[in-house]
Amino acid sequence: MMRTWSLLLVVMIAGCKGGQKVAGTAEPVVQEQRPAWVQARPTSSAYYVGIGLANKNRPDAMESAKKNALNDLASEISVTVEGNSLLYTLDRRTQFDESFTSTIRTRSNEQLEGFELVDSYENGSEYWTYYRLSKSEHARIKAEKKAAAMRTAMDFRNRAQQSLAAGDLRTAFDQDLRALLAMKDHWGENDLVELEGEQVPLVNELYADLQKLTSGVQLSILPERCELTYANRFKREMLISAVHRSNGEAKELAQMPLFITYPGTGGKVTEMKNTDGEGRARTTIQRVDAGARTMEVLVKLDLDELIGRELDRTLVNVLVGSLTIPEQRAMIDLTMPKVFMQAQESNLGKPLGDAGVALAVREELTSNGFRFVERESDAELLLFLNANSRKGGESNGFFTAFLDVTYEFKDRRSQDIVFQGGKQGVKGVQLDYEKAGLESFKKAVPEIRKELVPGIMNSFN
Repeated sequence: MMRTWSLLLVVMIAGCKGGQKVAGTAEPVVQEQRPAWVQARPTSSAYYVGIGLANKNRPDAMESAKKNALNDLASEISVTVEGNSLLYTLDRRTQFDESFTSTIRTRSNEQLEGFELVDSYENGSEYWTYYRLSKSEHARIKAEKKAAAMRTAMDFRNRAQQSLAAGDLRTAFDQDLRALLAMKDHWGENDLVELEGEQVPLVNELYADLQKLTSGVQLSILPERCELTYANRFKREMLISAVHRSNGEAKELAQMPLFITYPGTGGKVTEMKNTDGEGRARTTIQRVDAGARTMEVLVKLDLDELIGRELDRTLVNVLVGSLTIPEQRAMIDLTMPKVFMQAQESNLGKPLGDAGVALAVREELTSNGFRFVERESDAELLLFLNANSRKGGESNGFFTAFLDVTYEFKDRRSQDIVFQGGKQGVKGVQLDYEKAGLESFKKAVPEIRKELVPGIMNSFN
C-alpha cells in the first residue's frame, strides 16, 4: 500500500514539472490578419467600389478615410462627354481651366447618393473603409434627378420667354441662366426634348436661347454724332434706346442695365444707367478730354448686372464668356471756339515782342483746337492779356525783376466773363534788370500753359 502511494506521488510531481515552461524559449509571432478587401481590391459587376485609407494620427481619420473611399468610388463611374453636347462645345471654345474642372469634379463627388458602408478595418496606425454603390440604384437615382432637373429647366425657360415677350430682358436673361444651371450636371449629355414639335437637345437649346437674348439686343444713340461746341457749352444730352429684335419684331427693353463711357478731363468717365419703361435712357456728355486718342461715346449692355449675385460665378462665367455683348458708339466732334486776342506786354515799361507770354498762350490754345481769328466780329471769345514786369532790387551784382500776368476770357456777345486768371510776382534774377525781366517772362510761361486750357475748359461746364 505504501509503495502504491509513493508511485502515485512520483507521477503527479512529474506531471507538474511537465507543465512548466522551459526558460529561454521564444514565443511565436502572431501574423496580423488583414481583411481580403484590404489585401486586394474587390471587383463587382453589380457595384461601384471605393476603398479609403487614412493615417490614424489625423484627428479626422474616420471622416478622411470615408472621403477617400467615396472619391475612389466616384472614379469608377465613367463620364462620357458627348461630342455635340454643351460641355464639349464650351471646352473647345474656352479651354476650361483646372479650377473649373476641379469644381465640377468636387460637386459630382458631393452628390453621390445610395452608397453603403460594407466594412471597416483598423490597426495601430491605419484606418480603412470599404464603401459600395449599387449600379442599378445609381442609375435609378440619376434618372430621377435628371428628370427633375429637366422639369425645372423647362419651367425657367417658359418664364424667360414670357418675360421677353413683356420686354423684360433682365428677368428673361436671369431665368434662362437659371435654366442652364439647373441642368449643370448634364452639360456633357445630349438629352432630347420636344419643343415646338421638334426633338432638340435641351441644354444646347437653352444655351442658344441665352445667345439669342444678347445678340438680339439693338442699341441706338441720338444724335448719331455728339457735337460739342462753345454754343452748347461743350455739353450734350444723348438719348439711348434699347430694343430686342426677334422674328422680325422689335420689343422695347425696360429696366435694361447700360454701361456708358467716354474720355473725360479727369480720366475715363463711366456711368451705369437703366432704361425706363419705354426702353430709353439719357446721359449728358460733358468735360470731354480734347486730347483723348479715341473721341467716342461707348454704350453697351451691362451684362454683369443681369447676373444674380447668389449664382455660382465659376459656372456662370463659363456660360457668358462667349456671349455677344451688344454695344453702340457715337463719335464725339469737339469744335473749340474762335478766339480774338488783345495782348499788352511790356518789360520794365518797354513794349515786348514775341518774347512775352502772348505767343505761348496762342500756341497752347491752338494745339488744343482753339481757332484764332483776326477780326473781333468773327470771334466767340475775346481774350484780354496783360503782362508787365517791374524792378525788384539788386544784391551782390544780381538784379531781380517781378512779372504780373492777368488774362480774361469774355463772351463776345454777352460780354460776360467766362474765365480769368493770372500770375503775380513771378521772379526773375539776372545780371541786369532787363535780362531779369525777360527771365521772369520765361519762368511764367510753363505755369500759364499748365493752367490755361484746363481752366477755360472747366469754365464751360
